[in-house]
Amino acid sequence: MDKKWLPLTVVLGVAGVAVVTASLWPDGEKPPLPQTLCHGALSRQTAELIDDGKGGEVSTEEWESPGKGDLKVFKGCGVMRANPDNDYSRGTFNLIVQDELHDSGPRKDSVPLGPGFKGWVRPDEAEAVLPAGCAARMGSTAPYIVVTLIRPSKKEEEEEKKLVDRDTAIRNNAAVVREAAVNIAKKYGCEA
Repeated sequence: MDKKWLPLTVVLGVAGVAVVTASLWPDGEKPPLPQTLCHGALSRQTAELIDDGKGGEVSTEEWESPGKGDLKVFKGCGVMRANPDNDYSRGTFNLIVQDELHDSGPRKDSVPLGPGFKGWVRPDEAEAVLPAGCAARMGSTAPYIVVTLIRPSKKEEEEEKKLVDRDTAIRNNAAVVREAAVNIAKKYGCEA
């Protein structure tokens, strides 16, 4: 093939792929939902483990802010579910990634997170401490990076207790915080 026709061939090939792709999504339909959420820390499947029994599509609201002083890392993500009867989403949990100057240790009535990460789990909260070296790779001089899962308020928690027993809630919280910790450590190349 003559080299002067190569750019035209590439452009026509890309245009053909775009036409085929556009024809797969009929007008008015949405493209596929993203499969990673919360700054790439969670899979959609894992985020859906925490459910209040009312159904609805999972979505997220992500934010991050620069820290002050020695604390430089703060990334947050609110995981929500769509309400079938109105346009407002309801929160199912928040996932926070931040640097810490001190290891706060486990909370009252918590159980160890299990293999892979130092941390703890309760039905309403969970925490994983990323391996040493993650803080520096994420731009912080603090000694710890912590991934924290926080569940809804007490009223919503009471409603959910009727649907999910304590062991299931702990298992689901552990799965979410562990997957987030693994993915963040991989992203920054600081796996244990």
